[in-house]
Amino acid sequence: MAVNVDDVIEKLDPALRREVEEMAAEIIAEEMTLRELRKAQQLTQASVARELGISQDGVSRLEQRSDLLLSTLRRTVEAMGGSLALIARFPDRPPIELSGFAESEVRDR
Repeated sequence: MAVNVDDVIEKLDPALRREVEEMAAEIIAEEMTLRELRKAQQLTQASVARELGISQDGVSRLEQRSDLLLSTLRRTVEAMGGSLALIARFPDRPPIELSGFAESEVRDR
């Protein structure tokens, strides 16, 4: 017989249930698409498009792409009010933040 995870979580002690829900939220927060990130920031495609100087359709296409230049990704994240960091993870050492890849360049405006 199949077990429904919601039923199992519902039967947990309230403290343990809270801990499980917090861990789940952390795991979910670790991985988001650009669309999910934009929505989490309560931004519209149109508002991000204005910041990037592109059309709303351009933002839609960016959100659907699976292969972006780091500079495009950086500009998109910055248009949402964030900053981009590139982290390398290896099994035998702590995570390392790579420099020079996602940093903002000085722009004339």
